[in-house]
Amino acid sequence: MINEDLIKKLSSDLISSIKTPKLTLKMAKEILEKAERKAESINVPVVIALVDDGGNLIAQHRMDNSILISIKVSFNKAYTALALKMSTERFNELALPGKPLYGLENTGHGELCILGGGIPIVSNGNIIGAIGVSGGSIDEDIQIAQAALK
Repeated sequence: MINEDLIKKLSSDLISSIKTPKLTLKMAKEILEKAERKAESINVPVVIALVDDGGNLIAQHRMDNSILISIKVSFNKAYTALALKMSTERFNELALPGKPLYGLENTGHGELCILGGGIPIVSNGNIIGAIGVSGGSIDEDIQIAQAALK
């Protein structure tokens, strides 16, 4: 006879082992702190947005003196990186005339962004969310987003 408690334990262990990790608020706050430290170190006020694996905003942080448009752009960068499962920098390359994603940024309601600074957040091989940084040059935004995910 099979022990029902053993079956429950094995089932629970199996389910736990295959559950996809989630981007938690605690993780998001740690990422925001890293991004802000990097932005401060290069003297660039930015807005940082983090979305979960469903594209929902988990956290957004606006540094003093960042520009207003960066609130929307940072979210769009994060959303785009998540939706396309690639950095917005890579999307930009693929959206050039003659490339496979040319014109895609013009679809929808303006939520896709081809400006660098959006990067998927990967944990154990799964995309669990994305970060979007806006307010500096494209290179600065990319640098800050990359530093936040290290």
